[in-house]
Amino acid sequence: MTPDHMAELHAQCFPDRPWQAEEFVDLLARNDTHLIETSHGFLVISCLPPEAEILTVAVDPLRRRQGEGRQLLQKLEDVCAGLNVDEIFLEVADDNTAARALYDSLDFAEVGRRQQYYARHDGSHVDALVMRKALTAG
Repeated sequence: MTPDHMAELHAQCFPDRPWQAEEFVDLLARNDTHLIETSHGFLVISCLPPEAEILTVAVDPLRRRQGEGRQLLQKLEDVCAGLNVDEIFLEVADDNTAARALYDSLDFAEVGRRQQYYARHDGSHVDALVMRKALTAG
């Protein structure tokens, strides 16, 4: 997936703050960043073992609720196993109920909250939930 295609898909998923192609180019040039793709989506992680952080997840809106997000997250776990990652972190908007349900179903747990973190075009703000998944016992 090219940075241009990533930016187009990101804009469909996050109209309040879409990332530009140049941002993806810069991000993917870093040694600690990894791209995971499916046919209709992608996710980007920053990996500093033993932790990884999901920076963004984007799935084609026409393909949601068809297992694409779950597939991305399962691929992520396989990648993390090869990178000696013990835990994965992410942030999700409190009002993103579909994403939260997916993360809950995959054993991510809320470990923090960032008040009024995401700004919306209408001037409102919504909290970010910080979630964590342990990949090893303990």
